[in-house]
Amino acid sequence: MSFPILQKYLARLSDATGAASSIWLDHEGKAQGRFFNCTMSSAFQPIRQLDSQAVQAYEGLARSVSAQDLGLSLWKLLDHAASDDESIELDRLCRMLHAINFFRQAGDLAADLYLNVHDRLLSAVSSNHGHAFRRILDALELPLERVVLQLPAATPQQGWLLNYVSDNYRRNGFRFAVNVNNARDGLAVLDRLRPDVFKLDARELQDQKGLTELLQRSAAARVAVVFKRVETEQHLTALRELGAAAGVSLLVQGYLLDEPRSVLLGEPARRAA
Repeated sequence: MSFPILQKYLARLSDATGAASSIWLDHEGKAQGRFFNCTMSSAFQPIRQLDSQAVQAYEGLARSVSAQDLGLSLWKLLDHAASDDESIELDRLCRMLHAINFFRQAGDLAADLYLNVHDRLLSAVSSNHGHAFRRILDALELPLERVVLQLPAATPQQGWLLNYVSDNYRRNGFRFAVNVNNARDGLAVLDRLRPDVFKLDARELQDQKGLTELLQRSAAARVAVVFKRVETEQHLTALRELGAAAGVSLLVQGYLLDEPRSVLLGEPARRAA
């Protein structure tokens, strides 16, 4: 699938970084954007099936532009943005860049695109979360059903806000993932929100009983579970044992398997890390 409207849009983008342009193409065809005096682009980290190592999705990450393709993370910019309006502007710019840079490469890939939603954005947007981004995807004729919006872990006091935001995303046609700190939080969220995906930290596997229950109940509800920050062989071994004990298939993501890169993986690399 070539996404012809996206191709026409890319053809119109200037390759110059003039002050009037907020998005442009570099000499390699990568979309870049500007926030204040910072130039940014996209990096993508694969999310793999634990057993087969096949790539199921990519998480889009904002990076400063670097000749070595290892730019610094810019997500912290949202923590220091001067106002809610500027936070919203940066968040939407990042999502648009990632969508352009992902789908211009995706072709016939069946992989999904995971995009972060910063916790400041949960309360900064006054209403109808996801509507503006849906309009962008619709205008470029990009498949929003392949986009998974990742919500941050919420405090108990933010539970109502998470309910409101997730309902808005679902009404706008998006699937959504919820980051949870532990199995207990996941079980509490499962029945209340019924997310499409849970994301947990692979470094926090102490509650084996709770994790097994969360995995089994998630599988029964057709909720995928991704363990992020897989950084050591010990993490990988522990996750294999956990998946076997629960009798479910897990998804994994981390620097042990893949570094974030601007270019999506080719066929051989998609099948094995």
